[in-house]
Amino acid sequence: MSSRIAPKLLAEFIGTFAFVFIGAGTAAVVGEGVGMPGIVAIAFAHGLAIMAFAFAYGSVSGGHFNPAVTVGVLAAGAMDASAAIGYIVSQLIGGVAGALLLRTVLGGGATGLGMPALAHGLALGATTITVTPEAGFIIEAVLAFFLVTVVLSTAVAGRAGNLAPLAIGMTLTLNIIMGGALTGAAFNPARAVGPMVAIGNFADAWLYLTAPIVGAIVAALLHTGLTKLAQQEMAAGNPARAAQTPAE
Repeated sequence: MSSRIAPKLLAEFIGTFAFVFIGAGTAAVVGEGVGMPGIVAIAFAHGLAIMAFAFAYGSVSGGHFNPAVTVGVLAAGAMDASAAIGYIVSQLIGGVAGALLLRTVLGGGATGLGMPALAHGLALGATTITVTPEAGFIIEAVLAFFLVTVVLSTAVAGRAGNLAPLAIGMTLTLNIIMGGALTGAAFNPARAVGPMVAIGNFADAWLYLTAPIVGAIVAALLHTGLTKLAQQEMAAGNPARAAQTPAE
């Protein structure tokens, strides 16, 4: 068992490490208050990073790189609990390692290291908004729901074939374009915890840890339910086809 899972855990560590280093690194370099062009740059950095490493390691570990995705895959019955625990541990360690290296190369944590945060006094048109923890929880959960739904429907179900990493990367990009200015759009506990540990600031950590898990579980339940309905419809249709076969 250990020899079979070791490459998967290493792949999850490397993929999450790269995802945090590149994604959080871009957020740190771009900085705050840069408007939509900056958000788009950050979104594509995350999306391209996850797409590249999902192509690289998808055949090894499935390319989760996100504890919420792993929980969703587990809840959908596509992996066992022991493997899921190993994945999550590797992802969290990879996220922290990526953020610590980022802190080293940037000379400290003054940039914020791309740590996600709820918006305060964000200018939107003629008004300003402040995202409450309750609203932030909903946003992070919904974004995770979208991501896990795409992962389960493409990579796990095999509907997109070799293009699953592209669909996943684009979903990540679109999620961040929408939610980046509101919550930082982490929807990934490893992506959130890495910079938090590196800086020593755990503001709203409960939100960034739990909301993606809730969204992932809802996505898994819906995916499982829809799959069962589709199977029942196919099963109900088979007798009719079988009855027609002799006549043909």
